[in-house]
Amino acid sequence: MDVHAGTFDPNEFAWRGLTMTASAAEHIRQLVSKQPGIQGLRLGVKQTGCAGFGYVLDTVNEPQKDDLLFETDGARLWVPLQAMPFIDGTEVDYVREGLNQIFKFHNPKAQHECGCGESFGVQAE
Repeated sequence: MDVHAGTFDPNEFAWRGLTMTASAAEHIRQLVSKQPGIQGLRLGVKQTGCAGFGYVLDTVNEPQKDDLLFETDGARLWVPLQAMPFIDGTEVDYVREGLNQIFKFHNPKAQHECGCGESFGVQAE
């Protein structure tokens, strides 16, 4: 039996991409309009929390060379190529929860979330 273990190269995949709701796009455009030099947001992931991974949002002055750009109605969202295996297909929303307004991530790759909703886990394919 020949077992071949290859390496993972995110450049070799056809990504479905990320989408933004109208509410998320509007909020990103508002953030950009209030901060000179900001081009949009970057959505990444980091290992954290009780479920494994957490979302990280940062402002973007200058995109990184390996960032993928997703744009909706003039709102720009960059994603590091290395994060795509964990968040490909995610819809980014901006919602009101009680007195707070927050970004919500509807990620089809998330197999489970922690109780507080701050982290998620993915199942290896």
